[in-house]
Amino acid sequence: MAQPKGTVVLAYSGGLDTSCILVWLKEQGYGVIAFLANIGQKEDFEAARKKALALGAKKVYIEDIRQEFVEEFIWPAVQANALYEDRYLLGTALARPCIARKLVEIAQKEGAQYVSHGATGKGNDQVRFELTCYALCPNIKVVAPWRLPDFYQRFPGRRELMDYAKEHGIPVPVTPQTPWSMDENLMHISYEAGILENPKVIDHGRPAGVAATGLGVSRVPVKVTNAGDGATRSSALELFVYLNDIAGKHGVGRIDIVENRFVGMKSRGIYETPAGTILYHAHLDIEAFTMDREVRKIKQGLAVKFSELVYNGFWHSPECEFLRQCIGRSQEAVTGTVRLSVFKGQVYVLGRESPRSLYNEELV
Repeated sequence: MAQPKGTVVLAYSGGLDTSCILVWLKEQGYGVIAFLANIGQKEDFEAARKKALALGAKKVYIEDIRQEFVEEFIWPAVQANALYEDRYLLGTALARPCIARKLVEIAQKEGAQYVSHGATGKGNDQVRFELTCYALCPNIKVVAPWRLPDFYQRFPGRRELMDYAKEHGIPVPVTPQTPWSMDENLMHISYEAGILENPKVIDHGRPAGVAATGLGVSRVPVKVTNAGDGATRSSALELFVYLNDIAGKHGVGRIDIVENRFVGMKSRGIYETPAGTILYHAHLDIEAFTMDREVRKIKQGLAVKFSELVYNGFWHSPECEFLRQCIGRSQEAVTGTVRLSVFKGQVYVLGRESPRSLYNEELV
């Protein structure tokens, strides 16, 4: 066992990588505090807590950050009509700074000098986590095992991780029927890696159906009403969860794309963003209805830059904060109700009304 090095707060998911990283950090001499963020994923959080403690974590934090994720990260993206490379609604990119912010908060509360994560050296998440940590706490030290030769030379592949898990009594579920990586949060589910790295491999989608809703917008979404049964949801979290349920059942928001990672390589991703897709179309429609033409032209350019900054991990940068303020200012007149239906994976706008409409029916 190595000499004691201090306390590290690990962004922990309970999966193979971060479970092995937890034990490996202990071997290196760190006292490990595990942090598991509830950001809308389907997870047995108490089982994950017990597992982390069994693996040697000296403390486990499980924090429900779903509401702040919706209100402070998703809503600004909806206001911006944010799309990366014209297609990706930024589900993972929006979640990472939210998680990392809480990671730093816990480290400061515990007096920990270090934070750690399980992101690889090839992906975007390492940048998103670390830029947030350094922006919010410049003196923090980040331990990124997948970039340390001692770690990645010892674990060149999944088989070595599995062997390590077996040696150290780390329970790992084996799911050969899903040979890819999945990441889930309230905004979306992403599927990457494994057999999907072959861009010709076909991903088979889900069946689709039909539903209709009315969505109220006043700068941000404020109420959703089901046109069929009259059910309404008004709080940010309830509204978003409800739209995810409605749209998810009908195959809305599923895309299969190849994107340009910040680190300089192309990658294939399959994303499901049901609520985000409905809100994108609803907001785009009511914005066109209420916003001055020339302001909207400028705002569209800002949205492209905003999307790039968020994708690349610069949420807490001065330029991204400036853009959020500009975009927020543009939304003062964006209020009204949009009627939509979802059918066979598509979102259709059926009509709209607004007290701030710039549409002149008499003139038309």
